Amino acid sequence: MFDLFDDIPKPDIGWLPDWLDAATASDTMAALIDEVVWQQDIMNTPAGKVPFPRLTAWQGDPGAVYVYSGIRNVPKPWSPAVLLLKTKAETAAKTAFNSVLINRYRTGMDSMGWHADKERELGPEPVIASVSLGTTRTFEFRHTKTRQVHALKLNHGSLLIMRGRTQLEWAHRVPKEPEARGERINLTFRYVDATASPRR
Repeated sequence: MFDLFDDIPKPDIGWLPDWLDAATASDTMAALIDEVVWQQDIMNTPAGKVPFPRLTAWQGDPGAVYVYSGIRNVPKPWSPAVLLLKTKAETAAKTAFNSVLINRYRTGMDSMGWHADKERELGPEPVIASVSLGTTRTFEFRHTKTRQVHALKLNHGSLLIMRGRTQLEWAHRVPKEPEARGERINLTFRYVDATASPRR
């Protein structure tokens, strides 16, 4: 965790490394692999269209449409294991969620680049609850002005809650780690304002 006694800027987060016990986390991950409808999205880059370096899924309440990286995500219905995690995450974060982005990192070469979740439909100070299952991966925050970087190791069964001005003042990423072995599934629960969602 971050040193609370220095004056370096820090993201506004809650960190629960043992949120799920090992057995529950493993059972949940197995259920997600089986029940989630995974897809391989395509993104536009200066080099042309390339596949996302991970598999994804979007679930949520009807109308919780979310657009990122040029992809319009229309929610599929909540699957049983995801719905159980949602209820538990809402209790921990003390807020309601109506959608979730699920990322499946198949190897250490699957990754997510620097970005911030600050789309209009998430509101000015979104609360995002991030559940990690499987192989431990590094998660980095980078301050938008100072470029200061903080890193966490997101382990099996952990919960990271991002809130306040975190998305406005910090970018985050999951870098490639060729030495990482095994799969990781990450679920980021959030609340999407359907009235603010792009119609494109």
